[in-house]
Amino acid sequence: GQFGEVWMGETTTYNKHTKVAVKTMKPGSMSVEAFMGEANLMKSLQHDKLVRLHAVVSKEEPIYIITEFMEKGLSSYFLKSDEGNRVQLPKLIDFSAQGMAYIEQRNYIHRDLRAANILVNKSLVCKIADFGLARIIEDNEYTAREGAKFPIKWTAPEAINYGSFTIKSDVWSFGILLTEIISYGRTPYPGMTNPEVIRSLEKGYRMQRLDSCPTELYEIMLECWKNKPEDRPTFDYLQSVLEDFYTATESQYQQQRIIRVQIMSLSFCATYNEACLISHRNGTQGIVGHLRASQSSWISSSSLSSFYILTPVFI
Repeated sequence: GQFGEVWMGETTTYNKHTKVAVKTMKPGSMSVEAFMGEANLMKSLQHDKLVRLHAVVSKEEPIYIITEFMEKGLSSYFLKSDEGNRVQLPKLIDFSAQGMAYIEQRNYIHRDLRAANILVNKSLVCKIADFGLARIIEDNEYTAREGAKFPIKWTAPEAINYGSFTIKSDVWSFGILLTEIISYGRTPYPGMTNPEVIRSLEKGYRMQRLDSCPTELYEIMLECWKNKPEDRPTFDYLQSVLEDFYTATESQYQQQRIIRVQIMSLSFCATYNEACLISHRNGTQGIVGHLRASQSSWISSSSLSSFYILTPVFI
């Protein structure tokens, strides 16, 4: 990262070996006080959907922050992998909402909520990480110091323009995170520069719904992107709504097969009782054909490396 490096390590306790993540501070990148501040904050925030702090080694420099090891790494990379393309998206979304609801309850703000700061373990549980910008807030608001840098495409307009951060600016970022998850790791506002994003938001622009995004989920995103912070939902509300969404869609996702179509002269497509809907990463879609349970479909696919089967189409 910008301020630190993360290594995989191993601890031994009572002859038990446990993999851990070891974060070190890059020389000259930040003050020791700021680095320790992140560790102290992680110590005060204990939740099963937040990356857990194990220990801090601070007797001498370099200082080490030791946390639980998340085998699948950053969700921004995991979502683009073959395994990530087979995961139940509502499950990942629900995990993230649970962690943020806890942060909201404790009167903290994260200020850097995005897929690059969500880690995935071997059980495909998502946990919120990187609390380097997190702060406890008083009077419901935190004002950033002048000149502070933030990821523009994930940051709420009031935070971009005035440096004003509240839990509702995290809600805005959560809506952006949802687009990353539903698009399997696509960068928000594709094709737009940071200045273009700022100007577009001032004119009321919001990202359009992807064909792969359920209407109900897109409506939640739009609620997160309300212009006035006070009009945005709480994370407690979002957790409740997304739990219902996960429950309602769980059986549907269990029936789906998200299969990457490899580049070869002939690629095996799938076997379904329904038609197969193929979706390109750029959002275009097309129906391959109506498949019976006993049928297989073969596709000539010299240029289908970035196509994925997203969902059955009932016809």
